[in-house]
Amino acid sequence: MITDHNSINWKKIFYFKNIILNLVGVALITLALKGFMIPNKFLDGGIIGIAILVHEIIKWPFGILVLVFNIPFLFIGKQMLGKTFAIQSLLTFLLIALSMTFFNVAPVTSDPLLIALFGGCLIGVGMGLCIRSGSTADGVEIIALLTTKKIGLNVSEVIFAMNTLLFLAAAYSFGISTALYSIVTYFSAVKSLDYISHGLEQYTSLHIISSKSELIKSLIVQKLGKGITIIKGERGYLPDNFDIKKDCDIIVTVVTRLELLRIKEEISKLDPHAFMFIQYIKEASGGILRNGNKHS
Repeated sequence: MITDHNSINWKKIFYFKNIILNLVGVALITLALKGFMIPNKFLDGGIIGIAILVHEIIKWPFGILVLVFNIPFLFIGKQMLGKTFAIQSLLTFLLIALSMTFFNVAPVTSDPLLIALFGGCLIGVGMGLCIRSGSTADGVEIIALLTTKKIGLNVSEVIFAMNTLLFLAAAYSFGISTALYSIVTYFSAVKSLDYISHGLEQYTSLHIISSKSELIKSLIVQKLGKGITIIKGERGYLPDNFDIKKDCDIIVTVVTRLELLRIKEEISKLDPHAFMFIQYIKEASGGILRNGNKHS
């Protein structure tokens, strides 16, 4: 009974946290759009960028355009994303539409560089918080996922192609200078979104091959407090000595990118000739991911 009560409390905390993240995210998106971007005709990528472009050309209310443009794609992708995600995203779209319609925010600056950097950062952070809350503030990734299945391109290629067309349209409508600053806004938003949605502690898989593998195992586990996995392999097969080979241990450890430099330096001290390669991973769970923090 106590366990059930604790479980209910954790669920309430989880839902409350998501609501707060979503509201703060929508507030930052509204500030970025009304305080920086729309008054100066700066675009972001995706559906929001399309909505800004259409808003400036035909003068329809921006909040209505965001809602109208996002909802169809959300329902198309509902089976792929799940019903809960679709409902939460619909609520996010509604909040953005309402805040853009009923809240007034005075333009913060007319300096194009400040608009591109701070407007992009704010909208990127806002979208990242919405993603962390379990929803999305822009349907462009849904479109990209659906298009990928049809034409075989990956998601980033589809988004890049869509945004290229969008910025070409901006150049035609608002001039080259505004379009170029809009590209800066977009990349600023993407980088901010990446930090918020994946965090500074994005995980990295480090593979090490060394003749001093036992010392390196001890270093990683005993001194640095990280978990390791050992893959049995063979080394050798050099062009001049192809027939010479020997067994070796390939050491694999998962670290954050903040920890990566220190671990590489420590390994290089033990074996300057150690071969290391890195793979970036989107998510990791279980095992020992942080010092003194074991997950089961």
